Amino acid sequence: MATRPDDLKARLEDRADLLEATRLRYRALKGVLESFFWRDRIRNHFELLREVATAQPEVDATLGALRRRVEAEGWPRDAAPVRLMHEVERLRDAVERAAERRLSSSASSASDDAEEDVPATLGERLLRLETEVLDAAPFLGGRVWAQAVELLPRNLPELRAACAAGEVFERVFMRPVPEGAQAFSDEEARELARALPLGSAALVALWERLERYDSRGRVKDFLQRRMRRAPTRVARSGPELLLHAAFWHDVARVRVRAVLEAELAPVVPREPELPALLSWRAALSEDPALRLSARSVFTEGRAGLVETAAALAALSRERPRGAWSEEVAWARLEQAAQRARTEEGPEAEALRDALRLFVMLRGQARTPARLFSPEHAKPAGGDVARSGDLVALVQAARHAALRQGG
Repeated sequence: MATRPDDLKARLEDRADLLEATRLRYRALKGVLESFFWRDRIRNHFELLREVATAQPEVDATLGALRRRVEAEGWPRDAAPVRLMHEVERLRDAVERAAERRLSSSASSASDDAEEDVPATLGERLLRLETEVLDAAPFLGGRVWAQAVELLPRNLPELRAACAAGEVFERVFMRPVPEGAQAFSDEEARELARALPLGSAALVALWERLERYDSRGRVKDFLQRRMRRAPTRVARSGPELLLHAAFWHDVARVRVRAVLEAELAPVVPREPELPALLSWRAALSEDPALRLSARSVFTEGRAGLVETAAALAALSRERPRGAWSEEVAWARLEQAAQRARTEEGPEAEALRDALRLFVMLRGQARTPARLFSPEHAKPAGGDVARSGDLVALVQAARHAALRQGG
């Protein structure tokens, strides 16, 4: 008993939607590639070209699987899914021939060796055609915004990555933060740690794309002058999406740096260190004894210096609620100082100065917030206050705190 055409189409599941969409895209792209002013048409349809190129591997796999199924199950030739398959295959071949012809005409003035570098798949050929069209000639027209729209199709992978990161930054930093409250939660810190390098790499790639295809730099300069303006409407075009992502990326960098600088003073976090510091900061809430890994952007001494600053700042704040041991906190500070013992530089010296200040002031209560309280200052001589050994200074500060608190 033969299967009805409607049943056959239902058995294709979501693959029928993919082939229907592909048929429409192929028809439109075929008209673009076969037109007389095809280069100008492509400039206006970079998004369409990229949609076809991106979906092509899935389309090829779907057509191959469908053809095998049609042959194995003996589907009738007049069934709607079979007719759809044949039409998509016919349009794919037409688009492929047109793309090859346009690539050949673009490379006609190049050397003979260029023919050996022809991309193997339709998707790769379409992306090569985009590059050659952008390289071929200056932009038509003089409006910078129109050129930016041409250069930044909304479906650029780098633009999508920048927007994904920008959504995280906007969600975290758009809300007002009450005085004394945390700027972001531990879970948000983990999200920021993932989004910062993703957004940074994507934006670098987008600025490089603009620089490559706009030799005079007008588009890049135009957008960079506007990237610090707060977005006032929903981003729709490629340049608007770039400006939205770049604005929130800058906001995130400034806010994250401000939080970490306050928590790690006098150590100043460097730009490449921000994601790792965010991840470590969030993990400390679950494991206060967690060491900062030196396998990524930190040297062993630098990691120890950051740990020392964080431990010293924790001792300088108010006593945490719940179970807390000042003795354990001092022990962790000493371990961090051992790790940073050989570290030199302005930040290491500033950290030593902070410890010398404590030894001189000698907090007179066990409350950590009073460790650096000037009103309890007493003269304190001794060679340790003049010592340059970070561990010795930590031990002296610990001795002074525990003695005065006893």
